Amino acid sequence: MNFELKSNDIHSKARAGIITTDHGTIETPIFMPVGTVATVKGVHQTELKQEIRPDIILGNTYHLYLRPQTPILKQAGGLHKFMNWDRNILTDSGGYQVYSLSGRRKIKEEGVKFKSHIDGSYHTFTPENVMEIQRTIGADIIMAFDECTPYPCEYSYAKRSMHMTHRWLKRCVNHLEKIPLEYDYNQSLFPIVQGSTFKDLRKESAKVIADVGAEGNAIGGLSVGEPAEEMYEMTDIVTDELPKDKPRYLMGVGTPINILENIALGIDMFDCVMPTRNARNGMLFTAHGTINIKNKKWENDFSAIDDMGITFVDTYYSKAYLRHLFASKELLGKQIASIHNLGFYLWLVREARKHILAGDFTEWKNRLVKQMDKRL
Repeated sequence: MNFELKSNDIHSKARAGIITTDHGTIETPIFMPVGTVATVKGVHQTELKQEIRPDIILGNTYHLYLRPQTPILKQAGGLHKFMNWDRNILTDSGGYQVYSLSGRRKIKEEGVKFKSHIDGSYHTFTPENVMEIQRTIGADIIMAFDECTPYPCEYSYAKRSMHMTHRWLKRCVNHLEKIPLEYDYNQSLFPIVQGSTFKDLRKESAKVIADVGAEGNAIGGLSVGEPAEEMYEMTDIVTDELPKDKPRYLMGVGTPINILENIALGIDMFDCVMPTRNARNGMLFTAHGTINIKNKKWENDFSAIDDMGITFVDTYYSKAYLRHLFASKELLGKQIASIHNLGFYLWLVREARKHILAGDFTEWKNRLVKQMDKRL
């Protein structure tokens, strides 16, 4: 993998770059649609490619391991071929899903024993077998196994957890060197910075992760319930420590405003289920604010869903029609809303890139944050 910085904003830490892998180029900043179980919910691959056009999407190690299971993915020739996606894929480590299971898992030095949410069967994730699983899934960018701490979190727990994540990282790196590639392209490992919302721990973890010399680095354990200002503070601390010549990935973030503010703090890559999850509940994101399309006020509004025309659905369908689909519980409504929201998120990061390159990112960002921070 190669990362080339193209421009830095003079008023913030925002930057524009290009990541190159064996599956093509990724222009940063980038938002990665979440394809948890080999599908971006409610969106065909043709719509992803032609309308939303992401350079990279995300798959989930925990879910793909449980279903369809790695032997099936290996028979298919990897996740790219299984889901007919010829662009980049990133897989997370499963650490966040294990964290979210709470009462269904036990964390020890060796790894994590957990109970499947599908059938109640017991499984174990270790740094070693998570590397093997991600080799078989075949993503272009893979994550080191980590523990995601909850919020709020006691300092002593956060510190113990962070050091264990660092020890797990060494095991991931050592084991990955021993196991060959499954397919005819390379994979890049990103370690994950942890440390909850404690400044000294975040700084220490970022330094440890930077010293590994990986091709890119991730920041985990944020967007787990902490106030946005704490998220920004931790991100700011970490990006000061992580190498400037490597991409930085903030995991699981977030709202459109979160994304813009974190771009300003030096983040290059984002993912979040919010655009599709909120779409399925009738919430649309726009540059003018958020829309709850279920509200009666849209019942006879025959204007386009979004006058910016980011994807074909924005000008092809009216607000009144989309409201009718939700009121009628038609699946098409969720699909249209999902395409719109994903299109908007990709538009947002592409516009951010344009303004970083043009040299007026901060002014544009501040103006857009004010516009988006309201309900229509």
